[in-house]
Amino acid sequence: METTTTPRPLAEEPEKTSAFENSLKSNDTEEKIDIWFYRPIGYQIALFCAKVGLRPNPVTIISIFFGVAAGILFYPQELWINVIGMLSLMFANSLDSADGQLARMTNDKSRFGRILDGVAGDFWFIAIHIAICLRSMEEGWTAWIWVPGVVAGVSHMIQSAMADYYRNVHLFFIKGTNGSELDNSHDLQKEYDEMSWTRQFGMKIVARLYLNYTKEQEFFSPKLQKLLAVVKEKYRNGLPAKLVTDFRAQNKPLMKYTNIVQFNTRVIFLFLWLFIDQSWIYFFFDIFILNPILIYMIVKQEQVSNHFYKEITAGKYNG
Repeated sequence: METTTTPRPLAEEPEKTSAFENSLKSNDTEEKIDIWFYRPIGYQIALFCAKVGLRPNPVTIISIFFGVAAGILFYPQELWINVIGMLSLMFANSLDSADGQLARMTNDKSRFGRILDGVAGDFWFIAIHIAICLRSMEEGWTAWIWVPGVVAGVSHMIQSAMADYYRNVHLFFIKGTNGSELDNSHDLQKEYDEMSWTRQFGMKIVARLYLNYTKEQEFFSPKLQKLLAVVKEKYRNGLPAKLVTDFRAQNKPLMKYTNIVQFNTRVIFLFLWLFIDQSWIYFFFDIFILNPILIYMIVKQEQVSNHFYKEITAGKYNG
């Protein structure tokens, strides 16, 4: 949504003073493990990349290789090989932190970079799911193990898509378009239609995939779409400070659920089950634990969106 300008700074979020803090999106949306571990490592990698002139997209591509390598290393039943895979996956996630931090440090941001960043994680976990299915079959499971493997994979993609979307919505309300990567299918559809198959074949395919991804996010958030539409129509010159403050207060508690269904929680449990040589449990954890959290997250976000839609249409935030 590119027509709404940046809202005024909030008193509740202190002005960032260090270069490291400026490389983060927002304390509201950052997970503790990331702030304490991955972001500091990512920051050092980003500093090195900036020094040698490496741009964010190549960093993302390198992370894909390490993430896929991790999946391959989860296939053998030798624990020491699995541990190398764990370290490889942790390094891939550090690179995933670094590419975004590097983009913010150097102001080298692009929609293609955002798309590539999202695709990177999909490559990691596709490799991991395939490895666990093959490993499980070697351990005596039948080919039916691919059913929960695929269901868990689809679940993971939806979980990640919605978590990413809700974080960007939150960032949009507290920071505006400069601090958020929030897109909408209407604008993306126009851009896609204007692209040429003959001159922009590769980018048109990428644009189609990203358009479908955005439509999926919007499909699962109908009340949020109504809220964003009325905000776009009503506040062309910026969001009222009180709306920003009130939205942040109600929406910030939901950010913990976006973190639970993404990287850290699932990987901690994945590592645990690899250590006890029961990696197949990961699929059922994704399906029966993380999916209910996803559903709860969607329901609560829709309730918050509906509340603010009613408040705005009733004229509460006309100032």
